[in-house]
This record gives sequence, structure tokens and C-alpha cells, in this order.
Amino acid sequence: MPRPSVEVERREQILRAACEVIAEVGLRSMRISDVARRAGTSSGTVHYYFASKREVVHAAFEDNFQRSIDRRRPIFEGEDDPRARLLAFVRSYLPVGEETVRAWRVWMELWSEALREPELQDLNERVYGEWRRFVAAVIRDGQTLGLLREGDAVEYANRLIGMIDGLAIQVLVGSRSMTVERMSAVCEGFLAELEQK
Repeated sequence: MPRPSVEVERREQILRAACEVIAEVGLRSMRISDVARRAGTSSGTVHYYFASKREVVHAAFEDNFQRSIDRRRPIFEGEDDPRARLLAFVRSYLPVGEETVRAWRVWMELWSEALREPELQDLNERVYGEWRRFVAAVIRDGQTLGLLREGDAVEYANRLIGMIDGLAIQVLVGSRSMTVERMSAVCEGFLAELEQK
């Protein structure tokens, strides 16, 4: 039996491969053999870690979320001005760069599949609950310092997150009216409106 660290590493390798395949071909077209090939292993090895395609998919969505949080943790834990943290948060979600675009594509697949699968609805609820808490906490910091306008921090967080999601989807599907630059400007305009005048 492999050492636990080797097992953890192999599992992570499979999950990253699953996210890459989901982003490229979509969830419905993904096959375990595609994931195995991408991970440089066999289908049997994938099944050693995950009993079914469904388990791989759920774990891949969880992994995508965790990596997203890990990439942004320095933003939320920074000592900077809350306004700068919110701006960094928005910029970190602009669909540019291979890793960010792949993560967005995985999210889009999750949302599509969650329309039919209650467990994915629960995952989405948990993920968005966590994002709301993170973003609302930064907004509250700004309100406490007198830098951001008073109001319901959770409501402001919902608006910002909803704006980022909706605009990113438009960018990813190739809208001629919504470029990355336009998305950035719209989100930054919202942040400017949040500032205490």
C-alpha cells in the first residue's frame, strides 16, 4: 500500500485532471478514461480513489472551490485597506489566464448540473455561503473604518458576487458587448459607489 502522502498526491493529481477535462469537454462528455489519461494513470487507479464518475465530479468541484479559496486567501487575510482587498478580489476573478478561465468553466458546469442534482445544489449553497462571509467581512471592515458606506454588508456582497458571476459568464461565452475590460470597469464602478463620500 502506498504511503499516505503518495495517495494524497495521486488523488490531487486525479482531481486536477478531472477539472481540466471538465473545462475542456464538459461534464456530460467527460469519461473516467479521459481523466486517467490526463492524470497519467489508469482508469483502475481512478476507481481506486473514486467509486464512480459522480464521486470524481463532486470531489473535483470541491477541489476547484478549495483551490480558488487558497489562491485568494492572501487577499482576504491581508492587512491592506479593505477597498484595496475588494479591488484585488474583483481582479482575481477576471476571466484571464489559463487557470482562472479553467476554474470558471468548471463553475459553469457545476451550475448547469446543479439544476438537476440536489447534492450539487448543496455544494453551491455552501460555496456561496463561504464567499458571502469572506466578502461581507471585508465590507464590514471598510464600514468600521468609515471607508465604505453603511448598509447591509451581506447584501453588498451578494450584489458584487452576482455581478462578477454574471459578467464573467458573458465574457466566457464570447459576448461582443462584455469584454474582460468592460467587466472590470463595471465591477470597479460598483466598488467606487460603495466608497464613503
